[in-house]
Amino acid sequence: MRLVIMLRRSPAVVTLGCVLLVVAGGALLWLPFHTQTALDDWGTELRVRGLPARAVVYDQVTKRGGSSQTMYFRYEVSGRTYEQEVACVEVCRSAGDQVPIWVNRADPTDFVTDFGQLSGHRGRFQGVLGAAGFAVLVLAIPLLLSRIPFGRWFPPRPPRSRRRPAASVWGGAGFTSRSKHKRRIRR
Repeated sequence: MRLVIMLRRSPAVVTLGCVLLVVAGGALLWLPFHTQTALDDWGTELRVRGLPARAVVYDQVTKRGGSSQTMYFRYEVSGRTYEQEVACVEVCRSAGDQVPIWVNRADPTDFVTDFGQLSGHRGRFQGVLGAAGFAVLVLAIPLLLSRIPFGRWFPPRPPRSRRRPAASVWGGAGFTSRSKHKRRIRR
């Protein structure tokens, strides 16, 4: 029991916890970027290997407050009609517009549009995790930096000595030369 209490208060355990928080936050922040590149690669592959089709935008819905818009597509593959939603990210087509799509042969509900948007709302969860990772990093990095003994590694510099008064020159009435090559006068 006493060992557990000592481990909890140990500076090494606290520092290790801070390091693990930074690593976890970095991984969570990295996840949406990795997911987006994987989705971009999948969209490119669908354009190459997918089955070309034409979809019709049959509805467009805007959530209250105009925070997000969704298009609803209807398309036909192998004699069967499918309906899917596509988020309006960069492009939002009007109802009745025809859009060229490339459909996944193994899963007809999976497609990419001619403007590069994949079906469904992909990557939202990863985006939330990325925001959480950013928040963890904002908290963990100052914690980790506070654990570093900067005072021991970089001791404070000794205080600067006071500036000496101007040397008196015969007949100079306190004149001090301002040249780059000053002479040191010892007394």
